[in-house]
Amino acid sequence: MEGSKFYGNPNVTVWEITLKCNLNCMHCGSSAGKTRLDELNTNESLQLCRDLSDIGFKGITLMGGEVFLRKDWPVISKEIKDLGLILSIISNGFFNPDKIVPQLVDLDVDCFMIGMDGATPETQDKIRNTKGAYDKAKAFVQAANKVNIPVGIITTAHKLNFQELPKIRDFVLNEGIFWQIQQAVPIGRFSKDMLLSKEDYYSLGLFVHTLQKKYAGEKIQFIGNHNLGFNSSIIPDLSPIKWDGCIAGKSILGIQSNGNVKGCLALSDKFVEGNIRERSIKEIWNDPNTFAYNRNFKISDLGENCKDCKYGKDCKGGCTTRSDSITGIPHNDPYCFYKIENALEIK
Repeated sequence: MEGSKFYGNPNVTVWEITLKCNLNCMHCGSSAGKTRLDELNTNESLQLCRDLSDIGFKGITLMGGEVFLRKDWPVISKEIKDLGLILSIISNGFFNPDKIVPQLVDLDVDCFMIGMDGATPETQDKIRNTKGAYDKAKAFVQAANKVNIPVGIITTAHKLNFQELPKIRDFVLNEGIFWQIQQAVPIGRFSKDMLLSKEDYYSLGLFVHTLQKKYAGEKIQFIGNHNLGFNSSIIPDLSPIKWDGCIAGKSILGIQSNGNVKGCLALSDKFVEGNIRERSIKEIWNDPNTFAYNRNFKISDLGENCKDCKYGKDCKGGCTTRSDSITGIPHNDPYCFYKIENALEIK
């Protein structure tokens, strides 16, 4: 905390501003659908933005549920921009873009992402449990791209859509947008039996690496999200940030629509560190006892999958959300490029 009154290096807060959603996606980590009865009101939300800015967060990502179902989303978004923070918005795109895209232009949104998990209406609509989900998402992407909004898609990979990734790639290349690819993990509505096998997971890493290498230096970006990778002898870091352990509660923060605070929004509710109605986000962030699983990590915390690994000290047992959702504890991630390579004798 030298030179600052706040802990660490705060970077991005991912904020679920409402749990209300107009779709029913099979991989939804928060089981979104109905509005929480105790969601933060507008004044509380604006104060939260100011407090996050005071702490030193550089950006706020708004998501749901579905952001555009909350009536004051433009007010909250404007406050984020007025504070000089990076504004990112994640949506399912199941709306008429003619009404929302002009608002995004007026706000000068810095990053706009739409979930696209299938290459065809059949797959996307099945995953999102809503007819027309693919067509609407595609139309929204194209409308945003047409007016030069920084737009991309997020694909959450699992058994149902894994084989369609090359066709989704073709859409990304045709539109000239960026693509974030992440692995579905068994949280919320997502069933464990739909997880990628470890071999397919490794193939996913190779696929993203190939794209990054082939299109390096071009406008199109291919990002392997935070839970994709670690310590391969062949595949470099796929995320823009080098992996040296989970960053939940260290440089990122997750906030639920009722004000509950987690190190990462994807973590289960057993990782809630407090509520901003009871203690300000400044107090929660700076409490030396919060986010202890990451901030106070010790080698002895490594689980059975990781305790004898030569990378354990630096890797810290991989993705906390994946580790906990699959094995029940942090620092025990079973999906690891290094271990997969050893098991398959890849050198």
